[in-house]
Amino acid sequence: MKGFDPATSFGYEESRRYDAVEVRGDEQQTVAFLARLAGQRNALEFAVGTGRIALPLMRAGVQVDGIELSPDMVDRLREKPGGDAIDVRLGDMSRVTTGRAYGLVYLVYNTIGNLLTQDDQVRCFQNAARHLDADGVFVLECRVPTAPARPGRQYVDAGHVTVDEVMLNVGRYNPVTQVLDESHVYIGADGIVLRPVSLRLACPPEFDLMARIAGLRLRERWGGWNGEPYTAASERHVSVYQR
Repeated sequence: MKGFDPATSFGYEESRRYDAVEVRGDEQQTVAFLARLAGQRNALEFAVGTGRIALPLMRAGVQVDGIELSPDMVDRLREKPGGDAIDVRLGDMSRVTTGRAYGLVYLVYNTIGNLLTQDDQVRCFQNAARHLDADGVFVLECRVPTAPARPGRQYVDAGHVTVDEVMLNVGRYNPVTQVLDESHVYIGADGIVLRPVSLRLACPPEFDLMARIAGLRLRERWGGWNGEPYTAASERHVSVYQR
């Protein structure tokens, strides 16, 4: 997407509205799944953001560190109760290291797509492996891509329609780069707000190959945080990798 920069896409304005529009309602199930895997061991969240998962995971008894590209998102994290207890390293999650090893490294909510090349996504797996204890696990949550199958590889969908606001999802997919350029368009009485994002889409088998390059292998895969079976009809996957 012309003019899009992953380093600035989650700036001040986006960080202020993020929690209002990105809370999905499955946080409790996500935390329960991750806490079971972590046990008594520490965890590291790639793209920790505003602490949507890290903070309740801390309250569940897991010490969490984070890596985050956006200083503004970290500022929102610090404003929340317990936010100062999370050690966050600023930078690219495919490259930044904490110098520590963890029983659990996790990356949720399609965020691996913010890395816009296959090389960077492979480096992300390698960085996760670098941070794992010998018996640690890397958990990746991501939607199963549907944009490649859309007519013309583009779409305009109605996200929601109310009496005072319409939200449209407008997207175009490039099969050469596997990058989806999408904008969430909010139209209301106060005007028009655009929330653009570019994501590199990958299917689970490609992630499994990335894991092999990083010295990891798939241990289990689910269709959701409640342990739903992963099937051809699944809209997302929760994949657990180990050495």
